[in-house]
Amino acid sequence: MAARFNDHVVGRLRDGTRRGLARLGVADADIIESWVPGAFELPLAAKVLAQAGKVDAVICLGTVIRGDTPHFDYVCAEAARGIQQAQLDTGVPVMFGVLTVDTEQQALERAGEGTDNKGDEAAVGAVEMALLVRCLRG
Repeated sequence: MAARFNDHVVGRLRDGTRRGLARLGVADADIIESWVPGAFELPLAAKVLAQAGKVDAVICLGTVIRGDTPHFDYVCAEAARGIQQAQLDTGVPVMFGVLTVDTEQQALERAGEGTDNKGDEAAVGAVEMALLVRCLRG
């Protein structure tokens, strides 16, 4: 799941996610990519996808940059709460790959070309959690 708002950063997170998944041996054909309007909409889409039973994990990608109003706080808190609730409700790992930063420069620094890209980190976490959940369920 990827949020279109701030897509100039989210696209870079998506690229990092794809690189990470490829490095871990996940085939392109096994990846479902969907876009939502913004970070606030990520939890619902993630929950619906997880409930569909077609995925081992969901990765939520977004970027929320602090502005002059408290809107930032509400969006960040509800996106985090909703993403956590989606995984608890479904039993499917849902990774929080949402940047919550003060400046655009901070966002771009976290969405670079290397393995320090937060999308790449979310990919690694998703695979780790999917394998763990599968193992725990026997």
